[in-house]
Amino acid sequence: MGGRGAPDDLRLAHLTQEWLATSDDPEARTSGGYWHHLRRLEPSPAVHDERFQAQLLDHLVRFTATRLA
Repeated sequence: MGGRGAPDDLRLAHLTQEWLATSDDPEARTSGGYWHHLRRLEPSPAVHDERFQAQLLDHLVRFTATRLA
């Protein structure tokens, strides 16, 4: 998860959260969204796929033996 093969620099991890919390930039003043490196991105299409979500929950129930209420 870390080291030379890590996909990102952990030292920069807080910058977007700090910008969203303190900036007067109109882009930062929006509500909701998926953010990465001060840019709003579209999440994976799977977030809108209810069938995928149900399958994922089914797999997690089998893996953890814990059913959600």
